[in-house]
Amino acid sequence: MLACAPSQPEADTPSDQHPTAGAPADSVADDGRPVVVFLGTSLTAGLGLAREEDTYVSRLAELADSAGMPIRAVNAGVSGDTSADGLARLPWILRTPLDVLVIELGANDGLRGQDPNALAANLRAVIDDTRAKYPAAKIILVGMEAPPNLGPTYTARFRRVFPEVARERHVALVPFLLQGVAGIPALNQADGIHPTAKGEIEVAHNVWPTLEKVLRSLPDRGTEDGRKAS
Repeated sequence: MLACAPSQPEADTPSDQHPTAGAPADSVADDGRPVVVFLGTSLTAGLGLAREEDTYVSRLAELADSAGMPIRAVNAGVSGDTSADGLARLPWILRTPLDVLVIELGANDGLRGQDPNALAANLRAVIDDTRAKYPAAKIILVGMEAPPNLGPTYTARFRRVFPEVARERHVALVPFLLQGVAGIPALNQADGIHPTAKGEIEVAHNVWPTLEKVLRSLPDRGTEDGRKAS
């Protein structure tokens, strides 16, 4: 089950490498590293974690460093966000250039039993609006699942949204953010929903193979501006 907590303010914990949750890319100066923005919910924001460094976003930045592909990771996760909320925030997120957008939206849509067709439309709009602003940006869509208590018909349709949108819009797909984490008490906080610091490490490893492939496909920013706005 994949729900997020109701909307609530996130603690501001700035750091040089990992900007404050919900912050746009212009909150830090360009230092030549690719800017990877994570647009998401409390699962991205790291609700309940003691340190920002424990979020899967920060763990992914560490993996990128270890692979010799350092990134500037921007955590734009906000607790309680639906796909519509994420879409509404997008213009603010896109105020300055980005190289990769990772979309982690949908968990709260599923929790609230919202129409999967509306979810699909919002995800398409996030992708299309990002490409309209930054045609060369790479996009990763992160799959989610709905709570099983909503019934097999709904959960099956919800699950199909992510691969369908990824295929239609030709974006990279992480099949399921919480693969190997959801439902495992030792990897989740007391709410049974949000990963612990240990669980976040597993989440990062779920996302890393896709992100690594995308990072390797980025143009050399010394010869081509892959983030040029249209």
